[in-house]
Amino acid sequence: MSLALEDRLAITELVSLHGHLVDDGSLDRLAELFTADVVYDLTDFGQESLCGVAAIREAAWALGAANPVAHHVTNVVVTASADGQVHVRSKGLGIKADGSCGSVSYEDTVVRTADGWRISHRKLSPRRTPLGGMTKPG
Repeated sequence: MSLALEDRLAITELVSLHGHLVDDGSLDRLAELFTADVVYDLTDFGQESLCGVAAIREAAWALGAANPVAHHVTNVVVTASADGQVHVRSKGLGIKADGSCGSVSYEDTVVRTADGWRISHRKLSPRRTPLGGMTKPG
């Protein structure tokens, strides 16, 4: 499947919108980002996956003041697949109220819906080891 430039732009903006909505506390607008049956995979953080927009919203409210004050998304790479799905890799930086910072990788599956592009699956992985944990061979 080939993606038009307009689709690539819309998908990149979709991924970027996440940080704005969460940082603004606009959790009632998460359906603009995710399919109703989205899977938000947090297993790399030792947590269960969240299923559905309501579960993501409730988890954010439960985290409360521990949420980052700023989510920054960068290095967005959009790859179309033959089945009509789109895979998006990006990096995220989260800034906490105390100034500490964390880094994650996002692996998203994005699908076209009647309402536009939406994320149907998101996997978050912490980035804590240089070079992805790889060491020089030999």
